[in-house]
Amino acid sequence: MDSDIEALLDAIGPRLRALRHDRGLTLKELAATTGLSLSTLSRLESGKRSPTLDLLIPLARAHRIALDQLVAAPATGDPRVHLTPLHKSQGSVLVPLTQYPGRVQVFKQVLAPREPKLVTHNGYEWLYVLAGELRLLLGEREFTLRPGEVAEFDTAEPHWFGPAGPAAVEILHLFGPHGDQAVTTVTAAHPGPDGPDEPDEPDGPPPAAAGR
Repeated sequence: MDSDIEALLDAIGPRLRALRHDRGLTLKELAATTGLSLSTLSRLESGKRSPTLDLLIPLARAHRIALDQLVAAPATGDPRVHLTPLHKSQGSVLVPLTQYPGRVQVFKQVLAPREPKLVTHNGYEWLYVLAGELRLLLGEREFTLRPGEVAEFDTAEPHWFGPAGPAAVEILHLFGPHGDQAVTTVTAAHPGPDGPDEPDEPDGPPPAAAGR
């Protein structure tokens, strides 16, 4: 085997372990998410099992990163992120602003109008409105955020956000695991038509990019 290819394959196991630790996941939790066995994951990380596509694809999906990020080490010398917009359904656009996996993921999003659907998942979310008006539902509470306003919340609470009117809204979106939260504190949001006149405050240890 070519020495460069061999070195590339040898580096995948440690990268998988570092990525899992960085996300705060146990082998058992990752096995439940990917459908791969504990022994397979352990052997992959230790280099005792060859990394194949049928193993790496579910791992890339579980970590929400591109497959080539599992295979190739981050480029050095050039800190620029080459933005690749992802066009979602109904005219929404998601632009990842962080290229390689880390505890906190950053996105720029353009959200088109759609029907509200409350979701829950693990994590903590921080939203900053760049343009337009954002409608934020947290449980039974409703808020309207305008450009320059910020909200942060625990995504274990039922939530949804999208445009407050017929026009799209543009936001900066940070998502991290429980225990991580942005330094910026929550600002007072304008209440929605049925919401109280109070700031949007996190209910516990601090939201995520999925299920919008």
